[in-house]
Amino acid sequence: MFTPYYTSRLQLKPLDSSNADIVLAFYLNNKDFLRQWEPYRTDDFFTKQFHITILENERINILNGSLIKFWIFEIENPNKIIGSIAFSNIVRGPFLSCFLGYKLDKNAIKNGYMNEALTKSIEIIFDEVHLHRIEANIIPRNIDSLNVVKKLGFINEGISRKYLKINNIWEDHIHMVLLNDKV
Repeated sequence: MFTPYYTSRLQLKPLDSSNADIVLAFYLNNKDFLRQWEPYRTDDFFTKQFHITILENERINILNGSLIKFWIFEIENPNKIIGSIAFSNIVRGPFLSCFLGYKLDKNAIKNGYMNEALTKSIEIIFDEVHLHRIEANIIPRNIDSLNVVKKLGFINEGISRKYLKINNIWEDHIHMVLLNDKV
């Protein structure tokens, strides 16, 4: 699970705290673009030390099995992050479920990268990790994101009112779900 995975154009891999510089560069480059889709970020979020801590915590969660996170790179540009995919709150037992979150660099959208990366990531989650359910909660106005998951077969299970506080506003989210029929 800690080795890179590849698609025809992309490399998906977990990172550790030694990669804090390139993670910070991704967030600084996309600060304004991601603001509309993410929780409010204080100034300390945009520091290297903050991302060292986050990456260390993510590594612990990956090791304990509650998180799988891939950072997305173009194969031809292996030192610049263009996005990330996280399968969080992984629950085992009779539930076998997780939450999906993803983001893409503002300059990489509309190229099919997220569809390509999610297709590979979902294959890993279903075929290697053997989860049954992936849940993605998406702000209704995020049409591009909704189209990505619909194209991958996610089904709308309804609206969650005031589900997450995004940029200091409680936002409704559409609850999209993909099931693994092999489990």
